[in-house]
Amino acid sequence: MKIITNENLIKRNKTIGRVATITSLAILAGGLLIAFNNQQDVQSLRLSFGALVIGFILSQIGIYYGVRFSRKPTPYEALNLCLKGLDDKYSLYHYSTPVPHLLVGPAGIWVLGVFFQPGTITYNENRKKYHQEGRSMYNKFLAQEGIGRPDIEVGSYREDLGKFLKKLLSSSNGIDVNAAVIFTSEKAKVQAQNAPFPTMHSEKLKDFIRKQAKEAPASEELINKIKTSLAERK
Repeated sequence: MKIITNENLIKRNKTIGRVATITSLAILAGGLLIAFNNQQDVQSLRLSFGALVIGFILSQIGIYYGVRFSRKPTPYEALNLCLKGLDDKYSLYHYSTPVPHLLVGPAGIWVLGVFFQPGTITYNENRKKYHQEGRSMYNKFLAQEGIGRPDIEVGSYREDLGKFLKKLLSSSNGIDVNAAVIFTSEKAKVQAQNAPFPTMHSEKLKDFIRKQAKEAPASEELINKIKTSLAERK
């Protein structure tokens, strides 16, 4: 499998995450110090509150970039590992196209939405939402993002990529783009067979892709054209 990675973007975002985290800690510490030393001063208390709000926002930015570009294994490292063994007919793109992670090969065109949340992952058809159980109170409020809406996120990526490929290939017809929701945490247990997109743990992704290649192989001509066009775009 060929891996194409935007190293410059990864390096930049790692730096953003580190700077945001360090800055947030400094601002939070300063805000608390002001509050403790000036408890009767209304202006100081307002300044302290503002510092705490800004520090919290920066901490969330630090977490966002940290879990995607610094915490091991990162999403792209997890995909590289779980898809290791696919032959060179496959190309895996990280941050090199309009979507974060894209797999192109005999199984077709796959947008891979990668999520790191642990716990039991299910999909509620009535509420049309993913649900995460087993998340600690600490992670809920300080250390980790919630599961959010993987279906909306991945669906948006798929739509964006479809438009991009249509324009890239100068095609009047839509390109068939697939999408999957992948959880990478060792503590994740995925039970979402009823989800709108194939949803699984990263350990099962390679077998899933191979099965797709056998059951619904993509046009070799189209796949090669996409790879060539993406390479020429650089």
